[in-house]
Amino acid sequence: MNYVPVMPDRLLAFLVLARLAFAVHAVCADEKPMMKAAIAHEYGPPEVLKFEEMPRPEPKEDEALVRVIASSVNPADPLTLSGKYAREWGTNLPLIPGYDIAGVVEKVGPQVRTLKKGDAVYGYPTFGGGWAEYVTVKEWEVSAKPKSLTFAEAAAVPMCALTAWQALVNAAQLHSGQTILIHGGSGGVGSFAVQIAKARGARVIATASTANQDFLKQLGTDVAIDYTKTKFEDVVKEVDAVLDPVGKETLARSYGVVKKGGIVLDLVARPDPAELEKRGIRGAAIWVRPDAKDLSEIAHLIDAGKIKPIVTQVLPLSEAIAAQRQAETHHTRGKVVLRIADEPKN
Repeated sequence: MNYVPVMPDRLLAFLVLARLAFAVHAVCADEKPMMKAAIAHEYGPPEVLKFEEMPRPEPKEDEALVRVIASSVNPADPLTLSGKYAREWGTNLPLIPGYDIAGVVEKVGPQVRTLKKGDAVYGYPTFGGGWAEYVTVKEWEVSAKPKSLTFAEAAAVPMCALTAWQALVNAAQLHSGQTILIHGGSGGVGSFAVQIAKARGARVIATASTANQDFLKQLGTDVAIDYTKTKFEDVVKEVDAVLDPVGKETLARSYGVVKKGGIVLDLVARPDPAELEKRGIRGAAIWVRPDAKDLSEIAHLIDAGKIKPIVTQVLPLSEAIAAQRQAETHHTRGKVVLRIADEPKN
């Protein structure tokens, strides 16, 4: 009689469970981590934004992966979403907006030297991506988050503050004893420009609507002009610099208030060379760029109490379409911030 070995029930059950665990592990290993994001698959109005689950990006060798806590809304966001400047700005579809971020470094590539997992950072990803739970960044696009700010407050800073900094400090080299005229002083860029100019010892004249006159004074403006009631050129003469985020007629009327040797800084147009030559003044078209060193300088001023971001509203990511509609008005006081995740407890 032949003997046929019988496997004990416990051993059989163990082998079955082991094979099942191995199969589950193999499936999970093939699955990419997912994240939620506001994404546009076509250019158009704010309504083209969709809220989707998508694969989480993986950092390249020279990149860091940041878990986004908050991102803010900029006046240029609707223009990017519309595709109007896609060729000039290098945007591609699908597009995740968000050019201001504050978050925590999750992972770094082997070539990254200045960042490590767990670092609290803020910055400006060149091609956006902030309206998602994770985004990849280069080292030079982010810097240490200001310690005195929450992540939501820090997210209101990068792009607008960098624009004002690179115009006033890098281009104009504004210093103590000079006078600057800032158009739209209550807006995202304008509110930072007023504070940066004051921190550098300059005298500030700023324009805003009737409703924002007190706000201009709270920012530190020396002379506040209500542009709905007064033509700025009737009261402004011989300033060292003008910062213009409006263009067109406002730019055309600004040349005449700048003293010889002064400078016109424009955020939306290129100053007219003929006007500059005729009046003996300089001009610069300001195109903001990410810069970790500038972000670090701005953070120092924030922690020193010299600059404070103005956050008008904090909305969940699900309200991104409404936030874009608000940005289209170009009449937001300070910044609207999108909360992507809860503030870390520590």
